[in-house]
Amino acid sequence: MKLGIPRETFPGERRVAMVPAVVPILKKVGIDVIVEHDAGEAAGFPDAAYVEQQASIGSRADVFNADIVAQVRTPGANPPGAAADVASMRRGQLVIGFAEPLTAAEAARDVAGRGAVLAAMELVPRITRAQSMDALSSMATIVGYKAVLLAASALPRMFPMLNTAAGTVAAARVFIVGAGVAGLQAIATAKRLGARVEAYDVRPAVKEQIQSLGARFVEMPIEAADAQDAGGYAKAQDESFYRRQREMMLKTMAASDVVITTAAIPGKKAPILVTDEMVAAMPHGSVIVDLAAERGGNCELTKPDETVVAHGVTILGPTNLAATVPYHSSQMYARNVATLLQHLVKREKGPDGKATGPAALVIDMNDEITKEIIVTKDGEIVHPRVAQPQGVA
Repeated sequence: MKLGIPRETFPGERRVAMVPAVVPILKKVGIDVIVEHDAGEAAGFPDAAYVEQQASIGSRADVFNADIVAQVRTPGANPPGAAADVASMRRGQLVIGFAEPLTAAEAARDVAGRGAVLAAMELVPRITRAQSMDALSSMATIVGYKAVLLAASALPRMFPMLNTAAGTVAAARVFIVGAGVAGLQAIATAKRLGARVEAYDVRPAVKEQIQSLGARFVEMPIEAADAQDAGGYAKAQDESFYRRQREMMLKTMAASDVVITTAAIPGKKAPILVTDEMVAAMPHGSVIVDLAAERGGNCELTKPDETVVAHGVTILGPTNLAATVPYHSSQMYARNVATLLQHLVKREKGPDGKATGPAALVIDMNDEITKEIIVTKDGEIVHPRVAQPQGVA
């Protein structure tokens, strides 16, 4: 069985779906890896490193001729290269990667038309069995870390408190809104840089996690109805809730030098948590990093991939931060993909328990992980959350 790794074609995308160190893991389960020429170059993995681990190097056509194709961005998450990639797919081929299935159903329909099986990494369920496949959490770790570095670079002051011969330098005050994986990593990074950190989340259960990282949990006497879903993600609330939340956040923001917002709802527009009025209340020279910019932004002044200055406040709206740390984000993503493949690819075993037969792809739609990640199969969209917007029962 062959796994093809194409070079990413989305503008600015520097990650690669497989790294040399993970190739031997796949060899053990009967999967040979073929990598497109220079696919890992931008992430710090030259062709020679793959060859050293017994992967082969080929053309893009060779890669798409493999039984399985793993990408960072499949057609749904790569509109500029979607047509060419879809045209290269074939019936029965497994395609793995970020696919934006809840917002790019048209691309999923195109993949289904080619007869390929699409597995979306965004849909990996947050259950114990699937933790090592959770690519969203892996990328969120990178994003939370990098967001703090961006803020520190843009802020016209230092993060740590310093006692100097010229007097004492006060620590910067950082407010993190949302304590998912990205938010918690942002808290930890800001603390390591010496900032005074406060954080808030609609889920009361994360209070202990915030405090364990040395940050102060900002208490807001408002209750969220069903604050999180079964997968542990924050759920969207009604507008009256967000209005009360903004009113209570205003005081904290007015005392903050840096605000990092991380509130995103899968498949939906990000909620507006920061208004123009709240930005105006912040100290002159302060910074907002809006990690929900790709979904419209948590700040109403955010512009994706642009730097906006309003009321003396710098507002950053990065949309692909994980790609700016391509070495480690590729390393983490490759391990997520490898674990998923170990789940989907089976080999017959002899009496001694050792694998003897060839590797075979097993798509068991009764399995709780498989049924959640498979978007297309047998020429149809089979995932209910993706099919529903198209009126498919």
